Amino acid sequence: MALYVLLRIGGTVLDSDTQAAATPVPVPAGSHWIATWGASPQAATAGDLSRAGFRDATIREMVLTSAAGVRLRLRLTNAYGSGPLRIGQAAVAVDRGGPNTVPGTSRVVYFGHRRSVVVAPGGEAISDPVALATGPATRLAISIFLPRATGPATQHADAQQVNYVATGAHTADGGSAFKIRTHSWYFLDGVDVLGAPRALGSVVALGDSITDGVGSGLDTNQRWPNYLAGRLNGRSGATLAVVDEGIGGNRVLNSSLCCGVSAVARFERDVGDQPGARDVILLEGINDIGYSQNRGPLTAPHTDVSALQIVQGYERIITLAHTAGLRIFGATLTPFVGARYWTPAGEAKREAVNNWIRTSGAFDGVIDFAGAVADPEDPDRLNPAYDGGDHLHPNAAGYQAMAAAINLGALLSGG
Repeated sequence: MALYVLLRIGGTVLDSDTQAAATPVPVPAGSHWIATWGASPQAATAGDLSRAGFRDATIREMVLTSAAGVRLRLRLTNAYGSGPLRIGQAAVAVDRGGPNTVPGTSRVVYFGHRRSVVVAPGGEAISDPVALATGPATRLAISIFLPRATGPATQHADAQQVNYVATGAHTADGGSAFKIRTHSWYFLDGVDVLGAPRALGSVVALGDSITDGVGSGLDTNQRWPNYLAGRLNGRSGATLAVVDEGIGGNRVLNSSLCCGVSAVARFERDVGDQPGARDVILLEGINDIGYSQNRGPLTAPHTDVSALQIVQGYERIITLAHTAGLRIFGATLTPFVGARYWTPAGEAKREAVNNWIRTSGAFDGVIDFAGAVADPEDPDRLNPAYDGGDHLHPNAAGYQAMAAAINLGALLSGG
């Protein structure tokens, strides 16, 4: 019987019998770590692979960087695990399309110079730096081998991205073993890059399904945070990475089984703990309004939240941001007449909330997303050219219009 000795390095539990890395990766002078990609963790849900979890399986997950770097590192999460999560091995490569990787780009990922790591329930493991340079929009394929039963899997339920699963250990496989498709990310909540001084830090988009990119199209990377990253990286001089921390159905004030913990409750984890975070863009509240009309168990509680209560939630988030040394920009709630949970009373709340965002002076700046996508003939509705089809979520053109409404100079100013 093998003897396992558990070590704790940087708050992460490691197995002493795993393979050690040959040499540590050097850190170039003048560079600094910044978050280049993120996905807010959620508990397992019925109806997808997360409920049963994984065993003797490799997950290959596709992500898009938002800032260039000479090295990268992964952040793996067991935020909602009921027991220790064993990562048998992990690798990262450049994505060639589908589950396939670009030959010669695959890199083994180490944790404390070892290939295997055990992450405690509720914990996170940060990898050693990986010698793989990335551009500002590099598609990465991240492979995680799970040798033992994970139990219900921590996930990000709606990735707007096809990811893949293979039976057995296939982290170095070019792609042929990956036969199962999934639309969620599992156990991966962040990628950081060692960025040049040009990248001042990261702007974190804190929001709901509109920030998560519902309606943008599968595998297209056409969420508004993607378009914002493209605008920032298309300019000369200083820039910022963009980290998308949207969760479909999320609310400012209340947590739910379907849609994650509230924006107030997850702020420190999803925003404050992001390496290099500088700015926050907050776009939440439409579900606080709309779910007042719902009665399904997954979206409970269905409290009749007032505009004042939503504003008070914003004030709490603003305080959290400023306490963390971050600037926060408030975004107006976009039109939703015709959506399944629209009511005249809900519309009155949206208008009251937007009036407060625009006039209170509580935020460090205001972004008028509502104006950017409203129908010029009927501002209470989405512009038909920007309507994703459900009268709530914009399409890709709408998300591009939202990103275009953001003042890049305001994000980049302030030291």
